[in-house]
Amino acid sequence: MSDDISAEHTPGFKVGEKKTLDEYHKLDQEDEAMNRWKASLGLATGESISDPNDPRLCIIKSLALEVTGRPDITIDLSQPGALESLKKKPFTIKEGCEYQMKATFVVQHQVLSGLKYIQLTKRKGIRVSKDQEMIGSYPPNTTGKPTYEKKFAKEEAPSGMLARGHYDALSRFVDDDDVTHLEFEWSFEIAKDWK
Repeated sequence: MSDDISAEHTPGFKVGEKKTLDEYHKLDQEDEAMNRWKASLGLATGESISDPNDPRLCIIKSLALEVTGRPDITIDLSQPGALESLKKKPFTIKEGCEYQMKATFVVQHQVLSGLKYIQLTKRKGIRVSKDQEMIGSYPPNTTGKPTYEKKFAKEEAPSGMLARGHYDALSRFVDDDDVTHLEFEWSFEIAKDWK
């Protein structure tokens, strides 16, 4: 898929200056409001569990499709070959069902600013949608919070005879610095019923 899958930017928004965790800890230590803000980000508590041998800033551990009354469809991205099988083995979504995607991930080494999920969907080679979901900004994971979990907005699968069939998608996790943390192709089927 060669279509543009870049993040949409808010006009006038500028990414702030990068700081190390140590710089955040020392930042305005006597300012009570600043200390509350740092605590709300998790910068004031816990010990970072960053892996010094892994340079990645954000590691997407799994993606899941949640549908009320059904077992989650979960893709464990830490398994070898998981991304390759996503495109080759499409999963089925029942037309008209309400679903919600969920991502679990780890942040290491520094604060991750403005993580977004972008998805471009095509059917028979024609683009049918481009969606962007803001995930947020996160400090490195700590022993108290070994992974983060983000549930996306609920969506409804298309329905009707024309909506049924095979879809190809390209997904990307990107931050405010336009660093891509994960990009992969996958496919799914919209069907009359679950298979």
